[in-house]
Amino acid sequence: MSISIEKLEDDLKQLRLVETAGELANILRNAEKESLTYRELILKITSYELGKRDERNIAKRLKWAKFPYMKTLSDFDLTKQESLTKRQLKELEELSWLEQMFNIVLLGPPGAGKTHLAIGIGLEAIQKGFQVIFISMGELVNMLKTEEYVRSSQVQLNRIRKSDLLIIDDLMYMAMDQREANLLFHLINHLYERSSIILTSNKSPEQWVELIGDEGITTAILDRLLHRVEVINLNNDSYRMKHRESIFTDKSVQS
Repeated sequence: MSISIEKLEDDLKQLRLVETAGELANILRNAEKESLTYRELILKITSYELGKRDERNIAKRLKWAKFPYMKTLSDFDLTKQESLTKRQLKELEELSWLEQMFNIVLLGPPGAGKTHLAIGIGLEAIQKGFQVIFISMGELVNMLKTEEYVRSSQVQLNRIRKSDLLIIDDLMYMAMDQREANLLFHLINHLYERSSIILTSNKSPEQWVELIGDEGITTAILDRLLHRVEVINLNNDSYRMKHRESIFTDKSVQS
């Protein structure tokens, strides 16, 4: 029985194997040249479709992440940072800390590489199937304040609450009023032990109370953020905290 390629393509499209339908002629042609068995041909078809689906999913996650630019971890210049060793950067890249829902706080002055490092980690997480959202502190506060009546804020905050990794850039770059601090606390509280958070800031945690203004709210936020955290100071001065777990097997960042 002769079956046309057009018929096979139509069937594949009905099965929602659209990418494979478009490539079927080439797949069959190569299968004949390579004398593939039936099993090998089926594997070729399924592998092709799954690969294309992975590409689409990565593209979708990248779109949702909203990175301001693309900088990978391989682009990060360790020679300019004594705070991180090559081994520690590799541990960040492996993402076991993300699976354990650790947080990361990146401290340092402008230009120290905080945002680059955060984006590089975020890109690695997306490649490995995690949902990542990048947002500046100013944008986040505005979204939280307008969630009740702005549809775009509702959509984005819904994605944030469902994300595996939230990156907040420039945390505490400006003072917050009590309502803003309360809204931030409720978000952090919702994500606590559900997701990981990466924060970049030029203010160390003990300075945050001055910007939040409410010691009680600041303490509540810090309790949740710093319970399981790695604090990396990219200005080469370690920020020391007692009684906490570490991401790194090499403890030179803390000592």
